[in-house]
Amino acid sequence: MIGRGDVYKVVAAMAPLYFALGLGYGSVRWWKLFTPDQCDAVNRLVAYFSVPFFAFDFAARIDPFALSYRVLAADALSKLAVVLALAAWAAAAAGGDKSKSKDRALSWCITGFSLAALNNTLVVGVPLLDAMYGKWARDLIVQISVVQIIVYFPALLLAFEARRAWGAGKPAAAEGAAGDLEESGDRGETAARSFRPLVRVVWMKVARNPNVYAGVLGVAWACVTNRWHIETPSIIEGSVLVMSKTGVGLSMFSMGLFMALQEKIIVCGAGPTMLGMALRFVAGPAATAAGAMALGLRGDVLRLAIIQAALPQSITTFVFAKEYGLHADVLSTAVIFGTLASLPVLIVYYIVLGLVRC
Repeated sequence: MIGRGDVYKVVAAMAPLYFALGLGYGSVRWWKLFTPDQCDAVNRLVAYFSVPFFAFDFAARIDPFALSYRVLAADALSKLAVVLALAAWAAAAAGGDKSKSKDRALSWCITGFSLAALNNTLVVGVPLLDAMYGKWARDLIVQISVVQIIVYFPALLLAFEARRAWGAGKPAAAEGAAGDLEESGDRGETAARSFRPLVRVVWMKVARNPNVYAGVLGVAWACVTNRWHIETPSIIEGSVLVMSKTGVGLSMFSMGLFMALQEKIIVCGAGPTMLGMALRFVAGPAATAAGAMALGLRGDVLRLAIIQAALPQSITTFVFAKEYGLHADVLSTAVIFGTLASLPVLIVYYIVLGLVRC
């Protein structure tokens, strides 16, 4: 049974995040303390230092020999269910005739997967679920977050690059191979022969992403320390910790800067906004609940799985959408409006799931 004290503990854990977000928003929109160029500098600081150290700090605390494989498998199964549902919808929407319809269906599949399956697990999820269920929940959400960084984000990049190369977007970085194949008009052959260049392009982009480095290095260090029972030297631990502590606050401050730089909170119209919110707060948790129950998760672990699926939208999905010119307005709205709406939605999930016998 969830009492008032439990709800207050959750609000108390989340209020500092929204306080930092409000300061970021007000510093640009009301007080004019930062120019757009200065905001970009703050965002770079967050992207290349604060968040990577935060990710490394928590990834390094994982016990790789005690991973919750069923929770990770349930998360993967839910994402597979989303992919299959979107693929079925795309096949029906395309109707098997015009390439333009296929391209549009593929584009919405990528956006739909971003909205339903990829969320802000690290910055918002860690403090929220720690407040709800304690240390074990924090450890689980860190595992899910690391897998998202090193597996699902690169997979999303691959989908973007595939769309670009196969004619739905701008010319691919591997233009030579795709250009020759375009002349033949054989899209199936294009797909087969351009796969290797696509993987190369994605690999280069992943290799430049500091969060991926942080996640991989953190897990590697966790393997070393747990396998040979090595303690991290205090000078290294202190250095990482001092940067890690800035991760959450600066990330939310940066989110406030991002919101303030947009002309409107809702930039894509009411229809796409409602679709985005339905995918984020309803379809995603529903798919996760189905996957988790199919693998036998019960009790608080099941509740955690559902709540983490309803976390606000990952800002990385907007960065990708903007880079590839695909529904950036929809993802921008999902990030901004979803972040603002997420606290009451998550508290409702927390209360309702506390009343339901899982």
